[in-house]
Amino acid sequence: MPVESILFFNDDIEFTLRDKAKVRGWLTRIAKSHKQKIAGLNYVFVSDKKLLEMNKRFLDHNTYTDIITFQHEAPKGSVAGEIFISVDRVAANAQKFKASRKDELCRVMAHGLLHLCGFKDKSDKDQRLMRSQEEKALDLRTF
Repeated sequence: MPVESILFFNDDIEFTLRDKAKVRGWLTRIAKSHKQKIAGLNYVFVSDKKLLEMNKRFLDHNTYTDIITFQHEAPKGSVAGEIFISVDRVAANAQKFKASRKDELCRVMAHGLLHLCGFKDKSDKDQRLMRSQEEKALDLRTF
C-alpha cells in the first residue's frame, strides 16, 4: 500500500502531527492485523467547535465528541474513509483519563480505523471489544 493513501490535514486549527511516516506504518499494521488494506484514509484534525457542528449536521447529535468517522467505498479487503478528530477533546480526555496526549491521540486515531474495519461501539459488549482492539492497536506502535 502506498503511504500516500494515508493523508493528514487540519481544518480550523493549527496542528502538526509528528512522525507521520511512523504513524502511517502503524496504521497500516492495524489494518493488516484485521486482514484489511488501506485504500484511502484522510485524518482531519479540527477544533471542538468544528466537530460539534459536524456532529449536529451529520449525526443529529448535540454533543461534543472526539471523533467522527465517515466510511467510503473501497475494494473488498480494503478500507477507505475520512476521520475527523477534535484536538481539543483529545487534550481534555488525556487529562481526564490521566493519559499522555500522544497516547490519547493514537487511541482515537486507531478507534476511527477500527470502525472502518467493522468494529462498533454502541452496545456495552461492542464497547468492550472496541477497547480491547484499541489496546492491541496501541501495542503495535513503534514510536
